[in-house]
Amino acid sequence: MFENRLKKEEYLRDPFDIAREVLLGAYLCSNIGGRFTAGKITELEVYIGAEDKACHAYLNKQTPRNAVMFEQGGVAYVFFVYGMYNQFNVVTNEKGTANALLIRSLEPVDGIEVMQERRKCAKLENLTTGPGKLCQALGITREQNGIDLNGDVLWISPKTEICEVVAAPRVGIDYAEEYKDKPWRFYAKDSRFISKK
Repeated sequence: MFENRLKKEEYLRDPFDIAREVLLGAYLCSNIGGRFTAGKITELEVYIGAEDKACHAYLNKQTPRNAVMFEQGGVAYVFFVYGMYNQFNVVTNEKGTANALLIRSLEPVDGIEVMQERRKCAKLENLTTGPGKLCQALGITREQNGIDLNGDVLWISPKTEICEVVAAPRVGIDYAEEYKDKPWRFYAKDSRFISKK
């Protein structure tokens, strides 16, 4: 099931369609240090470079930090926050269009013991329910920034079932003025693996 990968063209669609129709319910997989882990994507947020005041590439301003966001869709954008957490994003759209989808939560599916060891956490509901937590659990660091999501280190396998989607405001972006209340966070309605309901 996890051998399949999303096709490149799936990352080149409208980011909101990708979020709701392609990524939510799909499986984020990692093979890092020879250890396989996978989790079902249960929550994510959309960031639009051209207009979004919460986006690292607001007004399409390119910097050394956000340069990966301007690559063609289907690569990882991993950044470091608060001096301690990595956050994993999926870059979408054509080259030069800076959009990214932040993966906020996963439901642990495979390699759970590896995730628990990396996180020093036994409780499943706390293992991958947050962008920093899931990166730690899957072994994702800045080393994977810019990596092709069709490779053998990080990839996304297609969903196997449809999930009911809830739209809500994004988390922790009070600085983003009129964009802080946009319902650009999407999560699986009945999942218990959500960072914030």
